Amino acid sequence: MSQLPNVAVPRVVSRRQVLQSTAAVAGAASVGLAAPAFAQGATRNVKFTLPWLAQGATDYVYIAEEQGLFKKRGISVQISRGFGSLAAAQAIGAGQFDFGLVSASSTILSAANGLPLVALATTNYEAFLGLLVRADSPIRSPKDLEGKRMGGVPASVEFPLWRAFAKRAGVDDTKVSIVQADPRVVERTLVDKQIDAYFCVASTSYAVCKGMDVDTRAILLADYGLPFYSNNIVTRQEVLERDPGLCRDVTEALLEALAFTVREPDAALDIFLKKVPELTLTKGGRENARLSQGFMLSSVPRPESMEHGLGWSDMNRVKTMTDLVMDYAAPSTAKRPDLARLFTNQFAGTVKLSPQEWTKAQGQFKEFPSLLKS
Repeated sequence: MSQLPNVAVPRVVSRRQVLQSTAAVAGAASVGLAAPAFAQGATRNVKFTLPWLAQGATDYVYIAEEQGLFKKRGISVQISRGFGSLAAAQAIGAGQFDFGLVSASSTILSAANGLPLVALATTNYEAFLGLLVRADSPIRSPKDLEGKRMGGVPASVEFPLWRAFAKRAGVDDTKVSIVQADPRVVERTLVDKQIDAYFCVASTSYAVCKGMDVDTRAILLADYGLPFYSNNIVTRQEVLERDPGLCRDVTEALLEALAFTVREPDAALDIFLKKVPELTLTKGGRENARLSQGFMLSSVPRPESMEHGLGWSDMNRVKTMTDLVMDYAAPSTAKRPDLARLFTNQFAGTVKLSPQEWTKAQGQFKEFPSLLKS
């Protein structure tokens, strides 16, 4: 897959550098040097990072740009690819980007490690974390993994949650051989049977394996009482405090685009692939994008969004996710974040779908989760 143009590569930054940058902003305010305000009617330039390469799962960011949803709010947005949610969170915290999409687990872990982030909205409500195996694998339950080889990316946020999954599913994790995997080629190792399973974002890797003409299925954490939200719209605390209007406008533009994608997925996919035509140059590129979009859309109709409007975060679920991250993924130096500051529903819920549209969406996208169970 070719790289998007005008890509900004986030450098790894230390917690001290992030906090020094934030302190500088606060210090300027304390001596009367107010942060610059946007002039009435002026174009506001925003740098936005995706969590990974452009994918169908994040096509609504491009829809918002192409349909003028940013422009009508006086925003000019520069969209850059990401290098993983943790790297995206670091880059946002350091001020390299103003906003971005970050997985909920990465949002929580990054805040626990001291990054001054705030999640303005949740865009989709199931991360599809779990075990991915070949469709012809003898592994039918988590217990079957004992004595087998499981691939994983130890540096990812998701991988430490394997221990929580093993404990909940009654797996003796000492009987599972862990193979450290290169995220660029790990699906190939599963396809070639060098590993028996892969602990991952199953929906993403399913589409990659499908592109290699190999069917897979998944055993998901959510089925064992370990649900995780997928992406949050994230910025820094100081951006929210300095310019809540900009935060509102960015959030609502993205949620309006998400609503369009729910209503018109085929049209949204066409717009996205015209914006990122290189995705169609690889074998199965369009189908990969369709699958990625479909899994994302299947996780949008949830009680949070259907009852409160798009973007709404359930703070009870946020607490559960935070408990798991702190228990299994956070280092001993991490501090549990203040969830009332880390997640806000201030700008969520203004974009709504009708009951009829939700019913249509539930039927239209139900095929995608079933693909992981086949």
